[in-house]
Amino acid sequence: MLAIARALVGNPTLLLMDEPLEGLAPIIVDALLAVIARLIREEALTVVLVEQSARLALEVTEHALVLNRGRIAHAGPSAELLADPDRLARLVVTQ
Repeated sequence: MLAIARALVGNPTLLLMDEPLEGLAPIIVDALLAVIARLIREEALTVVLVEQSARLALEVTEHALVLNRGRIAHAGPSAELLADPDRLARLVVTQ
């Protein structure tokens, strides 16, 4: 969380986040996701979010790119995947 704060001090237009939710308590995850969503919505910040918790990431993003073994398995609106839980489950299965 400190790294995120330090990155935001520079007033970026693009923020790259690799597994920002990893190892955090659920209450902190909820708070951090709310902040990320607000930054995207109100500050017009572009966020590239790499996250194992696909459902959580999809809830705060507009577009999703799902990779499976380095290949694109889905590219499109996040809401599309959230609306189709069966497809989401198939896409995020680790092999």
